[in-house]
Amino acid sequence: MNVRFLSLGDTALVVEFGDRVERVLSDRVLTLSTLVLEAKLPGVVETVPTFRSLTVHYDPLVTASASLIDSIGKLLYATTGAAVQMKLWRVPACYAPAHAPDLAEVAERTGLAADEVVRLHSSAVYHIYMMGFVPGFPYMGDVPQSLVLPRRTDPRTRVPAGSIAIATTLTAIYPLESPGGWHLIGSTPVRLFDATLPRPALFSPGDAVKFEPVTVDEFDSIRAAVAAGTYEVPSEARTT
Repeated sequence: MNVRFLSLGDTALVVEFGDRVERVLSDRVLTLSTLVLEAKLPGVVETVPTFRSLTVHYDPLVTASASLIDSIGKLLYATTGAAVQMKLWRVPACYAPAHAPDLAEVAERTGLAADEVVRLHSSAVYHIYMMGFVPGFPYMGDVPQSLVLPRRTDPRTRVPAGSIAIATTLTAIYPLESPGGWHLIGSTPVRLFDATLPRPALFSPGDAVKFEPVTVDEFDSIRAAVAAGTYEVPSEARTT
């Protein structure tokens, strides 16, 4: 196993598994994250999974980089067989024109009908590789090959919260209004991030997402329920 340990200042250590975005590397990262947390290594504060590496934050008054490298190195041999607990989330998604400003352009650029773009995008089960960019933003893959497009050449300065987007091999949901250069092909009324909750982000790395198409009326009904605090995103526990 080709693994590198990199120092990230005096309070964090990076365990790097490779230089590509692919599921096998993500699985190793997520499994190691689970093992590190379960091992309760002295001084470890938190772990942060990325596409191809795991950042381990630690308290330098309790432990040191060399000690962590030794301990984590022993856990690496278990990363191919350990089970990771995750959730499969079924996210309502509206692909109607008012909620999908780039859908027609994506259809034209891919040579597909808009309905086929929707069918392909909503038929896949997406793996959450990592969270980033803004709080609660999930980087998910992999989109069907026929929907792979580069990012927009003219990024927007304001993308509405809940926008469902694609770029390269990935899809995502914007949890907050923010700038963005991805293609907007739908929207969800689900709230992905709420700083007032004990667990602010809805998703976690390693979770999976399946988009469930809904009509505009269904979107509005769910949005009202979300605002009233009576809607819960359907999900089911799984082990990978």
